Amino acid sequence: MTMPQETAQESNQQEQPLQRQPEQDTYAMRAFRALAHPGPSVRVQAALAVGTNPDPCFVDTLVQRCGVEPEFLVREMLTWALTRHAPSLTVPKLVAELRSEGPQARSQALHTLSKIGDRRAWPAITRGLLTDADDEVARAAWRAAVALVPEGEEADLATVLATRLGRGDRETQLSLSRALIALGEGMMPTLRAAMTASDARVRQHAIATERLWCDPDAGFELAIEEAKRVAVLGTAGEEG
Repeated sequence: MTMPQETAQESNQQEQPLQRQPEQDTYAMRAFRALAHPGPSVRVQAALAVGTNPDPCFVDTLVQRCGVEPEFLVREMLTWALTRHAPSLTVPKLVAELRSEGPQARSQALHTLSKIGDRRAWPAITRGLLTDADDEVARAAWRAAVALVPEGEEADLATVLATRLGRGDRETQLSLSRALIALGEGMMPTLRAAMTASDARVRQHAIATERLWCDPDAGFELAIEEAKRVAVLGTAGEEG
């Protein structure tokens, strides 16, 4: 059967690599310069434009900028721009960033992977990242792990996360509590075991997490204060 001429032309076009037009290259060069502009508002607009008109040529620069961008709002726009590109292009680049020596590069790559939600990145969420000495990296790893964990592996992940109970300031502890709660019922045996830990900080954090599990609307500070009383008295029923 003879292929219609129009279809044959379309097929031939698909087989040929797309040729970049001069105006595309000019736009790209302007965008590259704007992403590194001294003004944060210019960088935000550049990231917005790149995300609105995604092009594979921008992926490397977006990933690199995430690792060095000092402004939170700009980093968020860079992450959004990366989510607008194909995961097949972005995920391998972001996974490579997880081995960076720079904490911001690791944390922002984890944050972006959690937003993309492609579970092919799950093997890259290592125990080393989940227990990273940098709080921002660890918190980003907890969020990414919860977003990417395969079904049936929640309990194993909870076991690793529970080793971080009692760590850091209130913000860090709340992040960990939220991550554990997001894992669902499968984390409860591990959490209950931590509620009887010998370390008071671990015990209090575990009890506060259990309180938030039971009452998601409870404030974390209130849960912590209640956990302190329970940890001292032994059971909630003994509170005066």
